[in-house]
Amino acid sequence: MNLGLHVRVGAGYDDAVAYAQRLGCTALQFFSSSPKTYRVGKIDGPALEHFNASRTAAGIATSAIHTSYLINLASEDPKITGGSMRLLAFDLQFAAAAGVPFVNTHLGSFGKRDRNEGFAQVVSLLETALADIAPGVYLVMENSAGAGALCGGTIEELGALVRTIGHPQLAVCLDTAHSWAAGYQIDSAAGVDRFFDLVDREIGIDRVVMFHFNDTEIPLGGHKDRHWHIGEGQIGLAGFRAIAGHAGVRGKTAILETPGEEPDDVRNMERIRSLFS
Repeated sequence: MNLGLHVRVGAGYDDAVAYAQRLGCTALQFFSSSPKTYRVGKIDGPALEHFNASRTAAGIATSAIHTSYLINLASEDPKITGGSMRLLAFDLQFAAAAGVPFVNTHLGSFGKRDRNEGFAQVVSLLETALADIAPGVYLVMENSAGAGALCGGTIEELGALVRTIGHPQLAVCLDTAHSWAAGYQIDSAAGVDRFFDLVDREIGIDRVVMFHFNDTEIPLGGHKDRHWHIGEGQIGLAGFRAIAGHAGVRGKTAILETPGEEPDDVRNMERIRSLFS
């Protein structure tokens, strides 16, 4: 399994790659631009080619872009969905230019609208985004913590999107903290087995290309998105040990989005790597 971190690229791509290499990562995730604005930059082809080459030279086997937090494909507001689609299109183009295989996105919230109506809109917008997707790039839907009207909070809903759209480059990322917050008890071998059985039945393990490995202090089914250090939260070392030993993660990519600075990243990476050794 390729393991890595979400890294900051504000100081430059070379620094981000060096940081990931220093911590023993074989994968990394990053924002292509600020995650809190609808503004996007320009795609600098030569710089992104260098970024791709430097990742390869550093032993970074795979990578992902995490899209802006502002993306909401389920909104009733056409200004929001229009801005969301521009952000998503930019990240898909960026990924193609940078040799990044995965563009990971949250789907947004239905708000107060009819859920079936919102679901149909999400399907339509994802189909539009996929119409021009470059070969080798996957549009990856991340599960939510399931709060309120969030889209993608259940394995069943993600599976319904996969089946309805049916595009080979539409994939899924499962965040462990979000899964726990949505009510999936993955703190034991039995719970992890049940979870992966459901994922395989509703989505298909082959469609799950990524994981976000995060612990959480939120109670089971608490529907809040709060990340914590690996093995120090509700999922615990027993849960992550069971996940690491499950065939469902074999050959996949996992990104840690745990809080803190470099000492915390070192501790979390060492801990998760020890479970896979």
